[in-house]
Amino acid sequence: MAKKFNGVINLDVRDSVPDWEPYTQPKAPKGAPNVLFVVWDDTGFGTFSPFGGPVEMPVMQRLADNGLRFTQFHTTSICSPSRAALLTGRNHTTVGMACVAEATEGFPGMNGHIPFETALIGEVLGERGYNTYMLGKWHCVADDETNMASTKRNWPTGRGFERFYGFLGGETNQYYPDLVQDQQFVEQPAQPVSVQEWQEGKEGYLLTADLVDHAIAMISDAKQIAPDKPFFMYFCPGANHAPHQPPKAWADKYKGRFDVGYEAIREQILENQKKLGVLPQDTELSPINPLIGLTGADGTPFPEGDTVRPWDSLSDDEKKLFTRMAEVFAGFASYADDQVGRLIDYLERTGELDNTILVMISDNGASGEGGPNGSVNENDFFNSVPSLMADNLKQIEILGSPATYNHYPTGWALAFNTPFKLFKRHTWEGGVCDPMLVHWPAGIRAKGELRDQYAHVTDIVPTVFECLDIQLPEVVKGYTQWPLEGTSFKYAFEDAGARTQKPSQFYQMLGTRALWRDGWKVDALHAGAPSGWSHFEQDKWALYHTDVDRAEMHDLGDQHPELRDELIALWHMQAGQFFGLPLEDRTAQEVLTMARPQLTAPRDRYVYYPGTLEVPEAVAVSVRGRSFKIAVNIEIDSESAEGVLFAHGHLFGGHSLYIKDRKLIYVYKFLGDTAQVITSDIDVPQGRCVLGVEFVKDHFDQLRNSPVPNQCIGDAAMYIDDRQVGEYKNMATQLGKFALAGEGLNIGRDGGAPVTFDYPGTQPWAFTGGTIENVVIDVSGEGYRDYELEVAAMMSRD
Repeated sequence: MAKKFNGVINLDVRDSVPDWEPYTQPKAPKGAPNVLFVVWDDTGFGTFSPFGGPVEMPVMQRLADNGLRFTQFHTTSICSPSRAALLTGRNHTTVGMACVAEATEGFPGMNGHIPFETALIGEVLGERGYNTYMLGKWHCVADDETNMASTKRNWPTGRGFERFYGFLGGETNQYYPDLVQDQQFVEQPAQPVSVQEWQEGKEGYLLTADLVDHAIAMISDAKQIAPDKPFFMYFCPGANHAPHQPPKAWADKYKGRFDVGYEAIREQILENQKKLGVLPQDTELSPINPLIGLTGADGTPFPEGDTVRPWDSLSDDEKKLFTRMAEVFAGFASYADDQVGRLIDYLERTGELDNTILVMISDNGASGEGGPNGSVNENDFFNSVPSLMADNLKQIEILGSPATYNHYPTGWALAFNTPFKLFKRHTWEGGVCDPMLVHWPAGIRAKGELRDQYAHVTDIVPTVFECLDIQLPEVVKGYTQWPLEGTSFKYAFEDAGARTQKPSQFYQMLGTRALWRDGWKVDALHAGAPSGWSHFEQDKWALYHTDVDRAEMHDLGDQHPELRDELIALWHMQAGQFFGLPLEDRTAQEVLTMARPQLTAPRDRYVYYPGTLEVPEAVAVSVRGRSFKIAVNIEIDSESAEGVLFAHGHLFGGHSLYIKDRKLIYVYKFLGDTAQVITSDIDVPQGRCVLGVEFVKDHFDQLRNSPVPNQCIGDAAMYIDDRQVGEYKNMATQLGKFALAGEGLNIGRDGGAPVTFDYPGTQPWAFTGGTIENVVIDVSGEGYRDYELEVAAMMSRD
């Protein structure tokens, strides 16, 4: 609300009295603490050393030793929902984020657009005199708003953050990130090492270090002008989400540490957890496949992708591969911890650390998206394609390098979630019980202690507000605010024995459901997406006394049927209250490839131009599962012309058209598999010409014994003007996205991770030696005949 002007206005300024109050910047109270959220990705309760895990995190340990660790902290079971709940203090479905932002659907609880009636903490603190910064993974904006033509209302700068440096989607390549600065896509500031250099132990550009550099710079930029002005920083490095990509030396630090296998490691972790006191002494270890016999109402079995292969059933090669995957993950986490340490050291060195409310969490449990065999290309999962062991074994020596997009198998996800069942995507404790520590020496007397009170990610904003002695405003940016749904846990800071004040907590994710109240939890016995089970009304529910049975081992529903039924009824009531319906458990491919809002309707032909920013995949032409043709209208000035004409996707799934050694080359990488290449049988001529490729769909086929059709088979032909100059029979193309996020379409260059390293020149492998007028991509399904004339006609109309 605008402040009233209380000065005096007369004809002559000499007779007038100014009033600056309505026009001054907001100021925080003197001595107001900074607020820093550090959000780890896909990191289970049993991962980090401060919580008994095998991954050494000396920086997190240092903060834990001087702060508090919470042993019953919970989140939602996937990324975007947890982050939306964290930033708003409301349930994920209340704020429209029932799933990841790339999987939005047109319902109040799952549309991917956080309502302005649920202001983010940055929007509130910015109006109270705080500088606000966001670094790293955002993942709170729907796909249709992640491009340069869209509104920026749900980018960080539209939701209360003055400055942003990071990436908009759910994941990114650590060597070739999809960077945005404020409201502009930008190139990374330095180059990564090559695969060979990585193997030699050299280090180059990596995202986490870059984010820390920018975080320090942002704080310094303001502090040198206004040293007493507090800041709120939301720091989300993307670690430890796949791809797991550390310097080789960090992975090698863990050589031999995981050789005993994930089942033995689980036992070691549980023993450590009991010694540390983060779990009760009688806590049991859940089975490795706790729901293996469970079937859907129609007899559909529990998804194989969510099962764990017993360690003793693995071959020696498989054990070697799985062990290395764990080493690479652990190195990735420790490297990120080391880099975050530079930010912590900076705050300490500048005298800011003690009066900074620092909350460190993971956004969900460890991820099982690598499947039972792990993967060298995590995008397999999002295309419903199982990873083959033979493919993975070929790349064991370069796991974690720029040539892999790797993810460990489900066995390690289970281990890093010790002692709980399952992993990310499930509302069992393995998906939702995560590490949290709070560090605030100026405001918390207790040091190095544990807190067992039940807490949820929705509770963090109410806690911070209570620490800052502020109330949620009635109106933010003109929008009347909905109430906070979390419960402050500040009461637990000084009273370790205080009774949990949280009344209950609602859970819903990908078909799985649960509700906690007063130390008891009900879980629906339903496999999460991509199970396709449906028939939710026929699910049985289990009841657990989680205050004493943390691993949900003993179903007490038959002993306490009234309590079980009461909690089930409460879940249904809260599902209505918090926009928790409808339920979704379809496959990732079905959900990620469904139609969603676009600024313009899909069309038969798309025209793209050089000198423009990358077009995100969500709004680029879709060639998935269809015939297509690509035509480059170009003038070649030199015999030495070379470089990328068109590129869409990346090394782990994509296609590209380029000139090298005077030949026109087209490559299609199906999920990073062996390149399918066409090379022209004549040289590219000088002068004006049309260079193109046509793919004609023949049929859909199954791949790698997958139960669903997941590749499109057809013939591809290459053209220079109207002459066919090459072909590729039975080419396989993807039905799913090239990437979950980022790595879009480029003209005249290939930014980020390249589709192929065969390009001439160096990154971004820009085209030289001529002028690209534009590139036309046709998905109408018509033949290639007279295409040069069609292109010319289209140019005149466009």
